[in-house]
Amino acid sequence: MTVSLLPLTFLLPLAGTLLLAFSAGRLGERGAVWIGTGSVGLAALVTALVGADFALGNAGPQTLTLYTWIAVGEFAPSIGLRLDALSLTMLSVITGVGFLIHWFAGWYMRGEEGITRFYAYMNLFVFSMILLVLGDNLLLLFLGWEGVGLCSYLLIGYYYQNAANGAAAMKAFIVTRIGDVFLAVGLFLLFTQFGTLDIAELVTRATQAWSAGEPLAQLAALLILGGALGKSAQLPLHTWLADAMAGPTPVSALIHAATMVTAGVYLIARMHGIFELAPAVLYLVGMIGAVTLLMAGFAALAQTDIKRVLAYSTMSQIGYMFLALGVGAYSAGVFHLVTHAFFKALLFLAAGAVIVCCRHEQDIRRLGGLRRRLPLAYLSFVVGGAALAALPLVTAGFYSKDEILWQALAAEQQGLLIAGLLGSLLTGLYTLRLIVGIFHGEPKSKAAENAQPGRGPQHSVPLLVLAVLSTLLGAWLRPDLSAVFPAAPGADAHAGHTAVQLIASATAIIGILLGAWLFLTQGPKLARLAAEGAGAFFWRWWHRAFGFDGLYDRVLVRPFLGLVQSLRRDWLDAFCGLAGQLALVLHAGLSRSQNGQLRHYAIATVVGATLMVVILARA
Repeated sequence: MTVSLLPLTFLLPLAGTLLLAFSAGRLGERGAVWIGTGSVGLAALVTALVGADFALGNAGPQTLTLYTWIAVGEFAPSIGLRLDALSLTMLSVITGVGFLIHWFAGWYMRGEEGITRFYAYMNLFVFSMILLVLGDNLLLLFLGWEGVGLCSYLLIGYYYQNAANGAAAMKAFIVTRIGDVFLAVGLFLLFTQFGTLDIAELVTRATQAWSAGEPLAQLAALLILGGALGKSAQLPLHTWLADAMAGPTPVSALIHAATMVTAGVYLIARMHGIFELAPAVLYLVGMIGAVTLLMAGFAALAQTDIKRVLAYSTMSQIGYMFLALGVGAYSAGVFHLVTHAFFKALLFLAAGAVIVCCRHEQDIRRLGGLRRRLPLAYLSFVVGGAALAALPLVTAGFYSKDEILWQALAAEQQGLLIAGLLGSLLTGLYTLRLIVGIFHGEPKSKAAENAQPGRGPQHSVPLLVLAVLSTLLGAWLRPDLSAVFPAAPGADAHAGHTAVQLIASATAIIGILLGAWLFLTQGPKLARLAAEGAGAFFWRWWHRAFGFDGLYDRVLVRPFLGLVQSLRRDWLDAFCGLAGQLALVLHAGLSRSQNGQLRHYAIATVVGATLMVVILARA
């Protein structure tokens, strides 16, 4: 039963997309919400049935071949689905958290124009992500990969009337396409070397044909890493994620918690056999994760938009997952992916509640004093923020982050461990700054003064469920991935684990307490510090996320635009245009003869006939 139900997990969201797309808006808001949410809810129910059967059956990985794409000689790529502990974990996050986000969106998007289009895009997003994680071959994985990229463009630019939103959508599309090109070349390389697109078979052949450190293995791993960096917004392809906040907040929650940014983590985890053959590239994965988590942590400290703070937080937490992958702790990285989905979806939906209740005000400098006015949103931020900051023992984030830090120590990567601890301190600081800025102090605008709490199950139930999953209870849902991944280096050595737990706990608590002291009692001093001298320099530098956008604009965008302008006056282009110019001149001359005057037509006929007679007579 397990495998036979798998197609329903993506066919149901696809059916929802088609119904919504071809309804031409006739369903109304209520019908769109029911179809959009219900289709993903049913997919989540099917996933639960599949997961229960998989856990009780103990049958191991299973494959379902849907059909053969083409058959040319020995090349016969099949369209098939693979169910194992990793794909089931990802499927559960996508459909479970995705359903809660869809449900909440019914409240958030109430009264919005184009809600049918919104849910059609959201369902297509879920469909594409499910294809990505269930595909047993690189062809189906890449199809889902590109579908996710398309849907991100559509959803980020949902409010297309604003030109800035369209630019943000285009930026996300182009930057992630850069990574996609690397991934496509990597897949071509693997196919030319091993003649198969089946992931399991390809990894098996690679381990048989290549030794560790083989140049082609290093190149293939680097190309796959390039694709992962784009989708998961890691350095240097990270600049699109903060601007992706232009979309509706439920879209931000779906991108950051359940779908797009986790795709790169999944890709590396699924192709771990290739990365094991390229230890230098695997170490690079960890280094990129460490640098990204620190860079994004500092950037989050200097943002004034609620959603941009959370965006850089996502970037930082994905950095932790890359760090785990880089030290070979694949299970720890996926575990953090799961807990992060819970608390980051909670934080984004709570941010959406604040934004709607404050008349779409999302600048924390114009909020404040909402603790009593929006009690559920405040509770959600406290619980989600505690999990994000890895408050010891009581939050899900503590257990997954602790696992990563311990595995970094066990792999003797002390530098990565130190980066992870410093990132934990920064997380506590920017989390407290966000909570204090939104909920404490006095209201700083009419929007904050007149905020009214959200009501109804669409608003409350998703927040409460995600809040529960962000606590210790969520850590109990840790997936058993021992059958998918090899044991992490030093996983059996428990020496130092307790010390890492104590240090990580102390770091998280210090970050939280320091943040509370700074932003509750030292606010005016911090404002003056950020406005003068070195403080102003660092504030601007961090606020601009270390200036990568400006750097890319000067190094890549402006030279390209200059080249385009110069080529507009290119001589070769002008020469090729001569044919067109000649056609235009002839057209202008001949069109004048068509003036509607019969006298001219008669004269032309007589002259033409005379010329024909003369020519024939001479012949």
